[in-house]
Amino acid sequence: MSRKYSDEPPQEEGMEVDCTPEELCKCSYEERCVELGEVKDMRLEAEAVVNDVLFAVTDMHVSRSLTSGLDVAYINVEIREGTRYCLELTEAGLRVVGYIFDQVDEGLNTQYHETVYSLLDSLSPGYREAFGNALLQRLERLQQNGQ
Repeated sequence: MSRKYSDEPPQEEGMEVDCTPEELCKCSYEERCVELGEVKDMRLEAEAVVNDVLFAVTDMHVSRSLTSGLDVAYINVEIREGTRYCLELTEAGLRVVGYIFDQVDEGLNTQYHETVYSLLDSLSPGYREAFGNALLQRLERLQQNGQ
């Protein structure tokens, strides 16, 4: 038996569907990876990390010099106090791997943090203050809008 190519998926009897394509679009990238058993692309994760906390640091960007891939990405960050770090992002979390942009010091054995928030909280009082202020502003807006 042969099948012709079609944009429509084949109709299978008794086939269960967990969600529609429209519902899939509403899921986060991380949720889809968990549900579908996919490997996360750390380059995409790194971009998301940068976008999440850029408001609370002086500078933050994914390294263009260090090679990133599916299993590792490098992020350069300058905290509000002026200190620069090179961060490594893997499935294990984030950790400091260098004290200047785009440099990995193989001799460093620093602690992994599950989230960028935890890592920055441990490095930067200025981050804690900026994060707290942003949270307070958000709560004030919600209160003004009667929510």
